[in-house]
Amino acid sequence: MIEITGAGFEELLPLIAIGFFAQLIDGALGMAFGAIATSLLVGYMGVPPAQASYRVHVIKCFTTAVSGLSHAISGNIDKRLFLKIVFPGVLGGAIGAYGLTQFDGDTVKPFVFTYLALLGLVLIFKGFKGKPKKRSPKAVLPLGLVGGLLDAIGGGGWGPVVSSGLMLQGSEPRKVVGSVNAAEFFIAIAVSGAFISQFGIEQVTGAALGLLIGGILAAPFGALAAKFLPANVMFVLVGSVLTATTGYWLYASFL
Repeated sequence: MIEITGAGFEELLPLIAIGFFAQLIDGALGMAFGAIATSLLVGYMGVPPAQASYRVHVIKCFTTAVSGLSHAISGNIDKRLFLKIVFPGVLGGAIGAYGLTQFDGDTVKPFVFTYLALLGLVLIFKGFKGKPKKRSPKAVLPLGLVGGLLDAIGGGGWGPVVSSGLMLQGSEPRKVVGSVNAAEFFIAIAVSGAFISQFGIEQVTGAALGLLIGGILAAPFGALAAKFLPANVMFVLVGSVLTATTGYWLYASFL
């Protein structure tokens, strides 16, 4: 992992750019930052999965705080929806963080990624059909619990599971994205706390620092994008990002 000590701004700049791009997508569509950041740390920096998830969640404590505040200012948060997902999400995140060192997340990942990839295709199809009809979602608590659990295990799962699941049930896309981003702050706090109890406090340096800076800078822009993007466009974009990222993970899993 690149350390900040002795490193120039030129070395951090690409990581800041990656963090900015990842958070811009996450803030606008409700997913991607965790998956991109974890992939970078595990796949290219050689960080063990548990440590990578820990570092990503420490970063997300800051990026989601700025993102949640930005969504609140933009009027993108549904308070009732937020309350329904935040508590099971925190519970699932804490359970996932405590169990990550004893549980082989790679066993279930291919099944989860296949489900999410298919879900992404359904969202794309619905987006091209026209403006989606608004409905009150029924399966909310299970989504929050599973999303928090997978987020801790894989470093990124809260947004893909919860955002796509709520949109598919008919929730207004921008309210989904805002509520999911705001709730993610509390999931990140819970997961980070659980990891600290196991690994101790770790400094955010090197690659993690670059991702943190880029993520904080992008958070307000993501919230603005979510506010003004049409619902059907968001369906197509969310579905495309979901299918692309999970498709990549599936490809990597079977190599």
